Order: sequence, then structure tokens, then C-alpha cells
Amino acid sequence: MASPGDRFEFAIDRGGTFTDVFARCPGGKVRVLKLLSEDPANYRDAPTEGIRRVLEEECGQSMPRNQPLDTSLIGWIRMGTTVATNALLERKGEKMALLITRGFRDLLHIGNQARPRLFDLEIVTPEVLYEEVIEVEERVVLQRDGCQLPRREAFQTVTGSTGERLEVWTPPDLVRLEADLRRVLSQGIRSLAVVLMHSYTWSSHEVQVGALARRLGFQQVSLSCEVMPMVRIVPRGYTACADAYLTPKIREYLSGFRAGFCQGLQGVRVLFMQSDGGLTPMEKFNGSRAILSGPAGGVVGYAMTSYSQENRQPVIGFDMGGTSTDVSRYAGQYEHVFEATTAGITVQAPQLDINTVAAGGGSRLFFRSGMFVVGPESAGAHPGPACYRKGGPLTVTDANLALGRLLPSFFPRIFGTSEDQPLSSEDALREFRLLTATVNHFLSTQPGASHSEMSVEEVAMGFIRVANEAMCRPIRALTQAKGHDTSHHVLSCFGGAGGQHACAIARALGMRTVFIHKYAGILSAFGMALADVVQEVQEPCCLLYQESSFTELDRRVEELRGRCEEALHGQGFTSSEISTEVFLHLRYERTDCALMCSASGYPGNKESCSTGDFRAAFTDRYRKEFGFTIPERPIVVDDIRVRGTGRTSIDHQSRVEPRGTEPRVERVTQCYFDDGYLDTKVYLLEELSCDHSIPGPAIIIDKNSTILIEPDCHAEITQSGDVRIAVGTGKLRAVGTELDTIQLSIFSHRFMSIAEQMGRILQRTAISTNIKERLDFSCALFGPEGGLVSNAPHIPVHLGAMQQTVQYQIQELGTELQEGDVILSNHPCAGGSHLPDLTVITPVFHPGVPRPVFFVASRGHHADIGGITPGSMPPHSKSLQEEGAVFISFKLVKNGVFQEQALTDALMAPSKFPGSSGTRNLHDNLSDLRAQVAANQKGIQLVGELIDSYRLEVVQAYMGHIQSNAELAVRDMLKEFAHRRRQQTGSLEVESVDHMDDGTPIRLKVLINEEEGSAVFDFSGTGPEVFGNCNAPRAITLSALIYCLRCMVGQDIPLNQGCLTPIGVLIPEGSILQPSRNAAVVGGNVLTSQRVVDVIFKAFEVCAASQGCMNNVTFGNERVGYYETVAGGAGAGPGWHGRGGVHSHMTNTRITDPEILEKRYPVVLQRFSLRPASGGRGCFRGGDGVIRELLFREEVILSVLTERRATQPYGLKGGEPGSSGLNLLVCADGRTLNLGAKTSISVKPGDMFQLQTPGGGGYGSCEQLTPPGPLSKKKKKAESTFAERGSVFEYSRTQEAV
Repeated sequence: MASPGDRFEFAIDRGGTFTDVFARCPGGKVRVLKLLSEDPANYRDAPTEGIRRVLEEECGQSMPRNQPLDTSLIGWIRMGTTVATNALLERKGEKMALLITRGFRDLLHIGNQARPRLFDLEIVTPEVLYEEVIEVEERVVLQRDGCQLPRREAFQTVTGSTGERLEVWTPPDLVRLEADLRRVLSQGIRSLAVVLMHSYTWSSHEVQVGALARRLGFQQVSLSCEVMPMVRIVPRGYTACADAYLTPKIREYLSGFRAGFCQGLQGVRVLFMQSDGGLTPMEKFNGSRAILSGPAGGVVGYAMTSYSQENRQPVIGFDMGGTSTDVSRYAGQYEHVFEATTAGITVQAPQLDINTVAAGGGSRLFFRSGMFVVGPESAGAHPGPACYRKGGPLTVTDANLALGRLLPSFFPRIFGTSEDQPLSSEDALREFRLLTATVNHFLSTQPGASHSEMSVEEVAMGFIRVANEAMCRPIRALTQAKGHDTSHHVLSCFGGAGGQHACAIARALGMRTVFIHKYAGILSAFGMALADVVQEVQEPCCLLYQESSFTELDRRVEELRGRCEEALHGQGFTSSEISTEVFLHLRYERTDCALMCSASGYPGNKESCSTGDFRAAFTDRYRKEFGFTIPERPIVVDDIRVRGTGRTSIDHQSRVEPRGTEPRVERVTQCYFDDGYLDTKVYLLEELSCDHSIPGPAIIIDKNSTILIEPDCHAEITQSGDVRIAVGTGKLRAVGTELDTIQLSIFSHRFMSIAEQMGRILQRTAISTNIKERLDFSCALFGPEGGLVSNAPHIPVHLGAMQQTVQYQIQELGTELQEGDVILSNHPCAGGSHLPDLTVITPVFHPGVPRPVFFVASRGHHADIGGITPGSMPPHSKSLQEEGAVFISFKLVKNGVFQEQALTDALMAPSKFPGSSGTRNLHDNLSDLRAQVAANQKGIQLVGELIDSYRLEVVQAYMGHIQSNAELAVRDMLKEFAHRRRQQTGSLEVESVDHMDDGTPIRLKVLINEEEGSAVFDFSGTGPEVFGNCNAPRAITLSALIYCLRCMVGQDIPLNQGCLTPIGVLIPEGSILQPSRNAAVVGGNVLTSQRVVDVIFKAFEVCAASQGCMNNVTFGNERVGYYETVAGGAGAGPGWHGRGGVHSHMTNTRITDPEILEKRYPVVLQRFSLRPASGGRGCFRGGDGVIRELLFREEVILSVLTERRATQPYGLKGGEPGSSGLNLLVCADGRTLNLGAKTSISVKPGDMFQLQTPGGGGYGSCEQLTPPGPLSKKKKKAESTFAERGSVFEYSRTQEAV
């Protein structure tokens, strides 16, 4: 669809700060323009102003701003915009209401019940988008084989779009609903999201509700069944809310945009970029598909310009802006995700996998407890970096300026309060001198530090290196998570700030090529010009991928393909310009790990659909990403998707002519590198041609970016005028064993990266749902004495326990540990938490050193290891043997040989005890333990590479320095607390006591040494070991203690052995916190750990008690088993209300989506909502608990393991306690039974279990304290304006939610 050559064509990216314009004029001339997105004093709309300027200048005639533009000169306009993203981040969308099935009014408030930041006591979650909730009296339920509920003839049976059969238990009460809708209309709300249970397959009820709402006058009605018909009501509900919240704002913007043109742009083809990288007509652009509209253009831009079809070398896109950096990958196909979270709202829609991390030119620089820290806080546009002359803080931009890598004379004079000054090197250097003095003062007090003072340049260079390492981590994660080698990629750099860092980042990642397009400064806009029009159709499915389903799958594919082609024909595309690609969303049965698979390259055959061999495509990709397949397991089709593309046939190639002369040097400046100041030639990109080659060090200046060519790098100009940089290995920088604060920060990242990459291998190669999908595991690196060096990601109950396990093995086995050995352990006496957590430990040997130089370990939660109940978490266990298989120092691998038979025997050993069984899932146990061994092997490889780069003594020295850094942070916190405490009370001793439901006290006395910053935590007086399973091994108490210390420090610190160095811990033997060797402990891990946290925070008066329980619920029979933990109320604190419906402290598990729960298990979820007024009253209220009602459809054994049923979560400083919990069974015969805190009971079909979880305690009496004022609200808003996103972020978020 070539556009007429005599008209102007515009591609525009309207960003948050700047609007970029790419214009192709008649005759082929290209104009590039950048202007402020908001400049109300001069123009109303930036894209319109950009078009006006180009037309006026190129046509040579005046076009006043206050008059509509003549559209006869315009061929097409393509745009990406952050209007939707900004409205979501800033919560400035349309006022809206949510309509949801009765019983679920708070479902989207609770979400998946996990808190977003593990160590923040003030749990700040993004606010919900709706202002009102209407519960719709309606209910449909999936039919289920084996359902034993009495059959009601009145129930209508229907067939959903997936082929699933459903029963209509309650049709919508439209009369009652109309009254509710009129009430909402009267409040000025005109936008609705409608989200009903199982509407992904049976949409009739939503359609009826939507028709009524439109008839009553609602202007925007977003039905979840239309916005994205995918199973799982929570993300589908968020998506419908986002659509209702954002689409009116987009329409409002589009209406204003049209007003700037004659006849409202009639006759002009206007297309908008969607989150999936495809264009769509302006009238079809909607909120849920618009969130990544701007960044998607950048991905299309680098994919179309950097990727070579000839060598097929994959490309990493690196877009570094002011506040954040976007990282993505392209290897011939766009990489999409189908569920992603932005600003706390999970959206189900195809989106490019763009990973945003908090590191940009405006990221702030800190020196904390001896460590260089970059971000995540940003200076923003106002006041901006220090060099902006507005009193802003030091940032990465200031560091580049201080090193001579940015040249103020090439920047516009738009800085200072009058906005007419140049960038200020003086302001940046002044702030760096102050910071350098702080760094040198710290170094002078450290015995192991280098004695030479650091210069301003060394400090600035240190921050650049730390920032680079921070940006390398997500790139490693993005590639290695899917089995790719990072070093085999090209780094395609764009955005305003990336050119200064590209060479260093590529070198650190082992990449050899950096590509910077000539339009890198506006690549998102250029990408709009190169993109195709996309039409997508998707439907849910519930078929097995097998021969009997192929005919139906082919029929549905052809139907969707026809809809796509019809829509594209309607937009003017011919058949030759249209192509379609078919995707099936596939997963193995009984797993949640679904992959959206195309059959491209897998032609159909007799054993596949006619569309293609999706089985081969799925298994090949599964093996690539996860390292194995499950050939005996059926494959389920969850969704059918067709992506239709209308090719736009725009030629983006342009050639620059060789000049035959040496490139002109604009000037020579001094830039600081590792070797000090070097003469650095400066060139203008517009003056360079394809026969020019530029060795580093050099700077190439473009209109919108600065490109730094580092020493040992070489830049060439391509025939298209782009910059290709060959990256050399660089000179290795000698690092000694003495403390270097810059290297400290870099080693902190490297050590953490080792643990993270181990976790990626474990997740890829494991087979069980617990490890592969719930990510219930931790991986860690330990020193030669077993001291924790780095632990990632952070699962609170694993924090200190793994160190105890490794140290036990060193003491127990000593010289018996040989290269090729791997140890398995889970016993509480050996640092275990509870038996299902199996820890695999591998020693790391180094040539010439007889003993291990490091240890690596991985701990994973196995779904079953035997015992008296399925799931190995019995509520009434009295001894350890009843809880499953026990390992103390079991050699899992001996001399390099996996001991499968001995392991099998040990896993089946519990069956020797009366009433107990061996493991019920041997296959998964064996597979997951092999995966843990593989993860450890990856850790050994990475430790070896680190030693090869720096030498063994250096790596071990920095292990000690990192531990000392954590120690220093804890000592600083204790000194500050002691000083404050002494001034207030004159005492350096604090104490507290709290009780378990059986009356067992947990007593704590803490004596603090203010001078040393140390403390002794003395649990003397704690009650004895209990005849039950609430006994907590010592390792659990240490984990709870590390968690509390990290929360009280209040900033990111390395979580390692150093945290406990200033701490003495006294626990009486034989107590509930240090029980005998064979005591039952499963409840100690999930319940007593919470009470230990409550006691510590009570002693330090940090905050009121949270719910103090994990609310463990298990049910099952011979065919099915299910386990969940349930949220409650969080405690309030000084300045904040407690969050309701959230997990707190030592757990952060996600909860199964209601639709998945009903689809897979014999229950109906009747209610899941907040428990009103259960939070403690006070000046700051405790968070509410939840009410959860499960109606059983079959006979099952129900087990509950809970606490805080007899005691209440305490309030603090006059605040009232939260309500205690309650476990009720409402029997089918009408009786209501109180089940108590811990029980196991057989329930009948029709019985309903009602769980009421505890609320959090309140803080302060209203008479004593003043509620927080506008300042706190402003702070929360500022914190919410940046949101990480992408598959790497989703992985980390899931890992922290187990």
C-alpha cells in the first residue's frame, strides 16, 4: 500500500517528556524534529505542532497555530503515545465503576494477595481503578465429573465457547441491577467494567448486563469477555478495568488531535501503535492495547534496522532514557508476553516483552554504608540532575558530565530557573566534591580499605561502572532465562542516554558489536513508519491437542483467519498485502506453564492440524526454554490466536555517499577513562560518511544523542549512515584484595547475579508446579566457612536457614567432601526449615586448593515427600517422622554419579511408619532434585569465571567485604535506634512477649550496645517444645531475625552472614524455638515464624502486629489435592494504615485464581472479600482480614493449620488489636461448626468452609497522634510514577510471592 509520493508522511512518538517526529516529504526528503510534549504557552498539542512546523517550513507558507491544518498535503500519520501509560501511572483515567459477581466485590483489591515489596512494612499497592463496585446477583458454575451436589432441575445447562459445559445457578437480576446502575449514574460515573465469573467461555450474562448499561446511558462499557476472553478472572478483570479507565481518555485525546486538522482528518489514514508492535486504525485504538504504544515503536525500529536476515544474529534492544531503561530482544520474530503488569495493573493482552528497569540518565547516586548505589530513585525532569541548575541531586548524567563525556556546548540553552542557561559542569562537580569527601572520610575509618584518597573523577567513574552493572543484570536475565547466550547478541542502542554507556555494557556482557541507528534519538518514531498494520483475533479453547480435536481446531482457525482478513480488507489492503499467522496457546496437562506457539517452520502432516505441526513446535520450544519435555503428558490448547498483518511496503533504506576524505574533527576534548584523562576527538554524525572509520576514544555528536567510543573500540559508518562499533576486550583492570568501594558495589551485583542465574536454571529445568511455576525456591552462594554471601531471590523463611544447613555439612563431613559430591539435607537439626524444603549443596573446588573455596546451594519446596497426609504438611503431626522423608547429610551425587536408587529408597522410607506413606510423587522429586544439581553446577561455572577474571584471593576478599558491608548497615541501624531509645527512656534494653494460641509464650529481651552497634537477642523464658507441630527449628528464628533487621534498616543491603555478625542469639534448648531432634516442625515454619516476627517488632515498637498467620488450608481425596495459604490484615505503623487482604512478613504466596480453582478442584468459591472492621482501630487502622467461602462438590478431607484464633494481633501505642480469625464449617444439614485453629475433618458434598482471617493491629490512639497530611499522599504519588515491567520483572515478582 504505497502512499502517494507527493504528500507528506508523518511518524510521531508522543512521549512523556519529548515528542519525536519523523517526516518524509514529497520527493523523499526526510525531516526529524524533537519538541516538548507539554508546552501550553506555545501550543495545545505537540504532534499537531510538529506536523505544522514541517508543513510550514517545507511549503514556505504561514500556517497559524490557531487554525486547523490543511490535510490535503498529508498522506498518512502514524503515532505512538504514552497517554494511556501516563494516565495509568498517575491514576488520571476516567471515573469508572466495576460490576462483578456477588461475593467478589474486593477481588481486584486482593488480587493475588502478594505484597509488591517484600521488606516494606508500609505495604503500598497501587490503588484500584474503580470508584464504585456493584455486585451482580448472578452465577454460573462449570459442570464437573464426579460432582456429588444434589442436582437441581431448575438449573439451566449451557455450552461455553470453549466446549465446556456450565450450569446457570443464578441468572442476572436485571431489575435490581438497573437500580444500582442508576445510582452510579447519578454520581457522574459514565464508564463501566463488567467482570463475571467464567465469562471467558459463557458470555451471555455479561452481554445482558452490558446491553442494560448502554441503554441507561453509560458511554463506555468494557465487557471482560470482549476485551480479552481468557481464563482467570483476576487479570481479565484488571484488563477490563484498564480498558474502561483508559479508553475514554484516549478518545478524548484523539478528539482533541482531530480538532487540529480540517474536517477532523477525514480522508487521512491515521494509525496508532499498539502494545504488540502493530498499527491499528485510530477509531479502533483502545486502552488495554495502548499501554506500551510508545516503547513498541522503538522495538519495531531496531528490529527492522539492526537485525540481519543473512547472519540472523539476535539483537538486544537497549533504550536508555531519563528515568529508566527499556531492554528487549529480537531474533527474527517479535517476543510477546500475554500478561504483564504496569503500575500494579495486570493486563491480559499481547504486548512486546519490553523490560523496564529503574536505571536512566536521571537515576540518583548514593553512598550508603560504604557502597555506591545507583537508583532506583530518579531526579525526574524537575528539578532534574544537579547540572540542570535547579538544585537537583547527583545523577548518572552528572557523572558523565563530570568525566567529560557530555559536552555542554552541544546542548541547547534551556536550563536553570529562567530556562536559558547551558548545562552546568560547575554544579555537578561541586556536588561530586562533597560526595567524594564523604567517601574518603568513610575509607579513612575502614581498616581493610585502600589508604589512598579517591578523586572526584574516580568517584564519578565508579558510579558509571555500578550503573552499567545494574543495567547488565536484566539483559543477562532476559537472554539466559530462555536458554540464549548473551554474548552472541548485537547491542542495538537508542534513546537519549544510551550512547554514553553502550560500549561498556557490551564489553561487560561479552558482546562484540554495538549498532546505533542514525535516527537512534527518535527511533520509536521511526519505528512507527516501518511498522505493519495488525489485526488480532483470539478465542479461548479447552481441547486436547490430539487427532480427535484436529478437525475442530482447523475449523476454528479458519473462522478466525477469515475474520482477520475481512477486517484488513476493510482497511483497504489487498489479498497480496495480507498475511496471517496462527498461534495456539499450549501447555502440558496439570501444569500452568503455557507457551504461545506458532507453527511457522513446522508444516502440517498426517499427525497434526492442517495449519501446522504445533506439537513439534511446542515440544521444541519447551525443550529450548526448559531443557526437557514430558512426552507422556497430554497437551492442552488454552487459546487460539490469529495475527493478521497488512504490509505497508515502506522503504527505509537510504544510502550515504563516500566522501573520500578523512573525517573532520570538530574539536579535541579531555575524557576520563580507567587510565585517566585521554585526548578524545569529537565528530559530528551529520558530517560522517560510509568510508569513515573512527578509533576510540572518540565522541560522535548527533542532534539528539551523544555516542562515546571507548578506548579499544572502533566505529564505522555504514552505507546507510548508521554507526556500527566493534567492541574490544579492553584492558583488564587490576583489582587488589583491599576494600575498593566501587568494586564492592560491582561485586555485590556479580555475587547476586550468580544466585539469580542459578535460579533461572532451576526454574527452567524443574518439572513440578511448585518450583517451575510458583517459583518456591531459593539459590545462594556461600563462603568457604559456610557464611552466606548472596541469596536471591528473597524468600523470607529461607534467608538465614540455608547458611545453617551449609555450615552443618562442613562441620559434619569435613574432609569427606570431595569434588564430584553433592549433599542433600532437610532435617531441622541440620538447618532445615520443614521437611518439604529440600536443600542441595555442592562444594566449589579450585585447582591447587584442597578444601572447597565456596559452596553453592539451592532449596526447593517439594509438593510431597511422604508422611501421614498428602502434601507433607499434616495439621496434627506429633513427630518428625510423620511429616515425610528425612535427610541429614545424604550424598545425592557421589564421585559425579547421581544416586537414584538410594534416593528412591530414602524417599519411600516413611511408609515403614504406621499410617504414613512414602512420597506420592517420586517422578517429580527425582526430576526437581536433578534440576537443583544442575542449578548448582551453573553456580560453580559462574564462580569459576569470576575467579578467572579476578583471582581467587580477590573474590574471597570481596566476599568478606560484602559481608562487612551488610554488618555495617545493621550496626548503623542499631546505633541510631539505641541513641533514640536512650534519649527517650534512658534504657538500652527492650523486651516483649506474645503467645501462641495454646498459651505458649515467646519471650524476647534485647540488650543493645550503642557504642558497638551490636545487640543480644535473648529468648529465655520462651515456652517449652509443644506436643504438636508448631515447634520452630533454630534456623527459622534466624530467618525471622534477618527479615526483621532488613525491614528496620529500611534500604537495600546485601542479605548475607554479615547481617547477623553484630547479633548474639540466645535460645533455650528444649523450647518451642529450639526443639528436640525429632520434634514435629511443619507448623513452626508457617506459623511460629510469624509470631517470632511479631515479638521482635513489638520489642522495637516498629509497627502493630500483622495477622500473624499464614492460614494454611488443604483439602483432597484419592483423586485430587490442593493447598493454599490465605491473606489477612497487615499491621499499621507510625504514619500508615495497614493494608487489608495481603500476605505479610514471612510469607508472600500468591493465591489460585477463582476460575482456575473451580476448573481444577471440586469446589465452588462462593465468596472472597475483605472482612469489614476486622482491622484494629487507631489513629492508623490495621488492615482488614478476608472472608473466603469454599463449597465442596465432593467428599474430601479438609485440613486447616492456623493461628491467631484464640489471641488477637496486638495494637501499638494505644491502637486496638485486630480481630482474631475464625474457621467455620457450615454443614449441608444446616449446622455451623467452629473447627478451631488446627483440625483435619471429612467434609461432605454441600458443606461450606468459611475462613475468616485475622485483621492487623492499629497504631496510636486518635487523641495522641495526628493523621498523615498531604505530604504523605504526595510521597506515595511520586513513588508510583515509575513502574518496572516485562518478563524479567514478572519473574522477580513471582519469585518474591511464594
